[in-house]
Amino acid sequence: MSNQEINNNPDVELTPEKITEQRQIRRDKLAKLQAAGRNPYLHETWDITEHSGDIKKKFEDIEGKEVSCAGRIMAFRQMGKASFIDIQDKQGRIQCYVRKDEIGEENYDYFKTYDIGDIVGIKGTVFVTRHGEISIRVSTLELLTKSLQVLPNKFQGLKDVDIRYRQRYVDLIVNEEVKETFIKRTNILHTIKRVLEDDFGFLEVETPILAPVSGGANARPFLTHHNTLDMELGMRIANELYLKRLIVGGLDRVYEMGKMFRNEGMDKNHNPEFTSMECYMAYGNMESVMDVTEQVVYKAAIATNGTPIISYQGKDFDVTPPWRKLDMTDAVRDVTGVDFNKIDSDEDSRKAAIEYGMKKEHVKAFTRGKIIAEMFEDFCEDVPGLLDGPVFVTGHPVEISPLAKRDPVDPRITRRFEAYINGWEIANAFSELNDPIDQYERFVEQQGQRDTGEDDEAHPMDMDFVNALEVGLPPTGGLGIGIDRVIMLITNSPTIRDVILFPTMKPEK
Repeated sequence: MSNQEINNNPDVELTPEKITEQRQIRRDKLAKLQAAGRNPYLHETWDITEHSGDIKKKFEDIEGKEVSCAGRIMAFRQMGKASFIDIQDKQGRIQCYVRKDEIGEENYDYFKTYDIGDIVGIKGTVFVTRHGEISIRVSTLELLTKSLQVLPNKFQGLKDVDIRYRQRYVDLIVNEEVKETFIKRTNILHTIKRVLEDDFGFLEVETPILAPVSGGANARPFLTHHNTLDMELGMRIANELYLKRLIVGGLDRVYEMGKMFRNEGMDKNHNPEFTSMECYMAYGNMESVMDVTEQVVYKAAIATNGTPIISYQGKDFDVTPPWRKLDMTDAVRDVTGVDFNKIDSDEDSRKAAIEYGMKKEHVKAFTRGKIIAEMFEDFCEDVPGLLDGPVFVTGHPVEISPLAKRDPVDPRITRRFEAYINGWEIANAFSELNDPIDQYERFVEQQGQRDTGEDDEAHPMDMDFVNALEVGLPPTGGLGIGIDRVIMLITNSPTIRDVILFPTMKPEK
C-alpha cells in the first residue's frame, strides 16, 4: 500500500511501520507541544464573534475593530518575523497576518511548527492589505486542534471519487463546491417543508422505520430480528400505509420527510438508503397533489437558483407550472404503433407484444395492463425527449398500482401519475384507494405473486391496513417525491452520491 493510500485510509491499522514519514512528523510535533504543556486537545471552546464571510461583508463597519475567529489553516506563507495564513471556517476563508512582535517570540516559534489542517483560534483587528485583501492582524493565536493527517495539496486537491465519498469530511474541507451543494440541499429541504406547511397546510409527523410489514411500495426490504419480541421486522421501503392510517384517524393533511431503505441495485440514481417525502391530503385527489408537486419543485428551484429553469448537465428544464401530461397507453401507441386502446383481451395483448418484439416466455403470463406497463418501461422511457419533462405520466394499469383508486371511466387503469424530469421518475402519486374490499383483493393478488416467486417485490398482505380502510378513509390524494433526485437536478449533481453526505459504500479490502 502506498503512502498516499495509507494517509487516505482511516481503516488502516496505525502500526508504527505503516505511519508515513509526514504523519510521524506531525505526531512528533504534538508530543513536543504536550511535553511543553501546550496540549491542544485540552481546549474545550473558543469565543467566536465573527465569521470570515461576515467580516468581508461588514468590512466598512468593523475595519480597525477587534474580532475573534476560529478555523482550519489552509495556507501558510512564512516571511521571517511575519507570516500570512489562510483560515477556513463555515463561511469560507480569510487571510490572517501573524507577527512575532504581536504574539510574542515563544508563541511565534511554536506557531511556525503548525501545519496545514491544524485548527486555530485567533483574535485581532480587521484591516486591508496593500493588495486590497481584507485580513486580520493577529494579536492572539492558539492551537485548538492538531491535525495528524495530511490534507491533499491545493494543486491536486481530492479528486479520487471513491475516497471523496468514503472520507466526506476531507472532501468538505478541500472542495468548496461540495460544501455548497450540501448547504443547498438543506435549503431545499427547508423550502419543501415551508411549501407543504405554509401553502398547503400539511402537518409534519413521524412514523415507524421498523415494521412487521414493509409496505407502501413494490421493493425488497432490509430485514432484521427483534430479540425481545422474537419477531422479524423490516426497515421501511415507504411510509405510505402509516400516513394513510393517520388520515383515517382525522389528521386530514400529513407529511413526512425521511430515510427509506430498499434492498436493491445501486447506480447513479439509486442508493439503498435515500430520502423521500410523502404527503396525504384528505378530500384531495390526483390533480390536487399534481399542484403540490409542481409548487414544491418550482419553489425549491427558485429559492436555490433564483430561476425556474433547472440547468442539468447541459440541458434546461422549465419547471414553471403547469406541467405537461402524457397518458401511458398513448405513449406506447406513439412509440411502438401498438394501440392497446383497441385491444381488450389479455391473449390479444400478449400476441401484439410478441409481434412487436417482446419475448414469448417473458409475457406468457402477463395481463393486458402488465404488458402496457412493460412496453412503456422497455420502449418508451429511453426515447429522447419523451420524458425530459417536466411531465406527468398518467393512466397506469391497475396491475402495477395496488394502492391507487380505479379510474371511474376505465376501471382497468388507475388514478395515478408519475412525474418525470430528465427522464427520471421524481414523484409518484394517486387518488388513494379507499375501498377496503378492493384493497384486500389486490393484496391477495400481490401476495400470490410473492408466494409463487413470480414477483419478489410484489406488495405483501397488510391486514391491519385493510382494517383501517374498513374504519373509513376519506377520499384522499397521496404523493411521494424522491428528494435526492430533485436535489440532484437543482444542484446539477451527476450522481446521487454527490447529494448524500455518506452514501452506501462497499467496504475496502
